[in-house]
Amino acid sequence: MVGSMGQVGAAGDNAAMESFFALLQKNVLDRRTWDSRDELRIAIITWIERTYHRQRRQARVGRLTPIEYEMIMTPQTATAA
Repeated sequence: MVGSMGQVGAAGDNAAMESFFALLQKNVLDRRTWDSRDELRIAIITWIERTYHRQRRQARVGRLTPIEYEMIMTPQTATAA
């Protein structure tokens, strides 16, 4: 197993994951208590697919959500192949 390539205290390498997990905790984990791991797993997947992927805008792709970007890029990919 290989350790992190970043230096201690370098926030840039973990910023995206810390942001994601902060949103996950606020919007799913802290909302209620879960009776089983399966129930929690389904809630996490549902949140990612219904909320996170549909609302999160990305500066790199013109402030589009991942779903919007995929809808635009899919026809171009099909014609290129």
